[in-house]
Amino acid sequence: MLEVLQQSAISAGRAILDIYHAGPEVTYKPDCSPVTDADACAERIILADLARAFPDIPVVAEESVAAGSVPDISGNTFFLVDPLDGTKEFIGRHDDFTVNIALIENGTPVAGVVYAPALGILYAANHGKAVKAVIDATFRVDHEAIIGCRSCGDRMVGLASRSHNSAETLAYLSEHGISDYTAVGSSLKFCLLAEGLADVYPRFSRTMEWDTAAGDAVLRAAGGETLTMEGTPLTYGKRNQKDDSDFANPWFVSRGKP
Repeated sequence: MLEVLQQSAISAGRAILDIYHAGPEVTYKPDCSPVTDADACAERIILADLARAFPDIPVVAEESVAAGSVPDISGNTFFLVDPLDGTKEFIGRHDDFTVNIALIENGTPVAGVVYAPALGILYAANHGKAVKAVIDATFRVDHEAIIGCRSCGDRMVGLASRSHNSAETLAYLSEHGISDYTAVGSSLKFCLLAEGLADVYPRFSRTMEWDTAAGDAVLRAAGGETLTMEGTPLTYGKRNQKDDSDFANPWFVSRGKP
């Protein structure tokens, strides 16, 4: 399965790069969040690949959900897809945007791929193993290595969202004595934790499940965790929520080795 997810993410990323270099067409959703022709193109590629390889597994994809297409996920196994995570980074000509594909089983992300096409880096996880791969100029895997979270030392390094930082996030970092932090876009924050380059990523602003699932899968496979404010693992497939929309996440904190 993982090879299919990787190749689909790479194909989508290649299409995204073409639009990135040519200049995207930007429109806005009803919630005022931006969307581009790259989002739509990448999602078409991924949906076609998944339908061909795994016709019996439903796919919850960001742009399809925005258009009102939500599959039946009552079987508790499904894919979560964000074809272009970090659209604001993409529009702003930052390179830290990603393609995210994750497999969810019983609320847990058990496999995932995060591909950063402009950086030529891909992270993947399956069966409790996380890897980082270099993708060369011909869009092939050039080098792959197993990664893992680091043990937290006396001086913790934090991560925050570049486009969606908040006063609550800064307060959390301050309260935990974390003065050294970096603002990064997209799901790469999970992957930097998984790679052992940082220790904690608090998120006190809105995210959706497709934003986090693939990166969370990589982090968990690398030995980390993502917890809600109640201290329970973040779950996926959240429907009919009393105080929020389908597939919306609560605030959470992701970290490397506890």
